[in-house]
Amino acid sequence: MNDTLLETPSDTTTSCQEINWPLKHIDLAGLHWPAATVTRSCPVLMVHGWLDNALSFARLAPAFEGARDIYSLDLAGHGHSGHRPPGQGYLLMDYVSDLAELVETHFRGAPRGQVDLVGHSLGGIVSVLYAAAFPERVRRLVMIDSLGPISRKPEEVIGQMRKAITKRMAGSGKPVVYPDIGAAAKAREGGMIPLSPDAARMLVARSMKQSGEGFMWRADPRLRHPSMIMMDEAQVAACLKKVTTPTRFLRAEKGLLASRPELNSRTNAIADLDLVTVPGGHHCHLDGDIGPVVDAVRGFLDDAE
Repeated sequence: MNDTLLETPSDTTTSCQEINWPLKHIDLAGLHWPAATVTRSCPVLMVHGWLDNALSFARLAPAFEGARDIYSLDLAGHGHSGHRPPGQGYLLMDYVSDLAELVETHFRGAPRGQVDLVGHSLGGIVSVLYAAAFPERVRRLVMIDSLGPISRKPEEVIGQMRKAITKRMAGSGKPVVYPDIGAAAKAREGGMIPLSPDAARMLVARSMKQSGEGFMWRADPRLRHPSMIMMDEAQVAACLKKVTTPTRFLRAEKGLLASRPELNSRTNAIADLDLVTVPGGHHCHLDGDIGPVVDAVRGFLDDAE
């Protein structure tokens, strides 16, 4: 593992280590903030959102102040992790399978064989499905502006499938090349989910690779392809009802879930869930004042120690 010095938006610095986790069919990468002393505390594994990377937690992870081992994962196709083979897409359940293999293979020696999971957006979806399927492996679960998969009505299944297949046949198109990292960060600021300049620069640092005299995105272009098939709301509810792990849902006041009509039914589906509303937008754990998020995450995870 290599030490990496990160400059956070708050002008502080913290040392973490690059880490690589070989799986059977893909290598996953990530970052590790080691505990300051030998500890028997449960490790924390943080899982980022769609088109983000392990640096999504570059401000939240150091807030544990070396009290325990913190790991932040690059999902397949993101950051420094491997890409799926040609002809294969990025199915939601394959992410869950990756997480299951990662925990089983590389965290087997954790206390009681368990991890604490902190997932943002897509990472929260992956984490809650994993917790539902493998409750014995997850001690506590935190979801940040995330509460289960995006759903579609049953009558929309064929239309969704047609759209996905059409895009797969058409391909991803020519990649954008930026003259420098700053230009890419500027583009990320104004993306589908806007970010502050500081937060955009943080994420883009791990999202780019050199291409000739410029830079292009590391992320697999197929990540932007539509999902082939999606659950309906009844299936989502059935999955959430299987979650027995103590769970905390952090609802961002200006996040993507703030006005979703299914929010109440989903929170009621998880038996052992509490809801904490925090200020900020979808990236409330990275952008702006993250103090309330730090308190909510640390308080919940440390409470079980």
